[in-house]
Amino acid sequence: MLLPRIIPCLLLTKDGLVKTENFKNPNYIGDPINTVKIFNEKKADELIILDIHATTQNYEPNYKLIDKLARESKMPICYGGGIKNLDQAKKIFSFGIEKIGLSSIIFSNLKIISEISNYAGSQSTVVVLDIFKENNEYFIFINNGKTKIDENFDNFIVKLQDEGVGEIVVNSINKDGSMSGFDFDLINKIFYLTKIPITV
Repeated sequence: MLLPRIIPCLLLTKDGLVKTENFKNPNYIGDPINTVKIFNEKKADELIILDIHATTQNYEPNYKLIDKLARESKMPICYGGGIKNLDQAKKIFSFGIEKIGLSSIIFSNLKIISEISNYAGSQSTVVVLDIFKENNEYFIFINNGKTKIDENFDNFIVKLQDEGVGEIVVNSINKDGSMSGFDFDLINKIFYLTKIPITV
């Protein structure tokens, strides 16, 4: 039997870490460096750190903080937020970050997936999808759940595989922060559409 991999997902803003519910009302929950120390002690398998305002507020990734987080962490880190080109990804990789998470940028520059994959390998190239369920249909959103993407859901998942994505991180907007468990219908849907590893 395969054991589950425990991967905390930390939501970063300029002020620190926050917790949201349905991608709204971010509440401050603590300092990112101290939080990484806690998960070191808890022996988490990996960390996902997402700067949720870098793209919406159009600022560069906080390289100084990312470097500090990488130095403090005893587990692999996937970082996402504000990454628009390969040079930014290279700089983040240089700190020891193992994976780059891409979200909004792929809808204006899908080729960034293959660029990062060719540079660091598909295993280090992650797409983070924010998904909303409405009338038993699934839709992809960007900009913290504010902008709906006009793409056929099933076709886009297959397209990601063809572009060389190594992993998909699935965020359910409906379930976010609700403490009500996973959307297993969504997980199964993506599982049967692709052979790419999925983190939920």
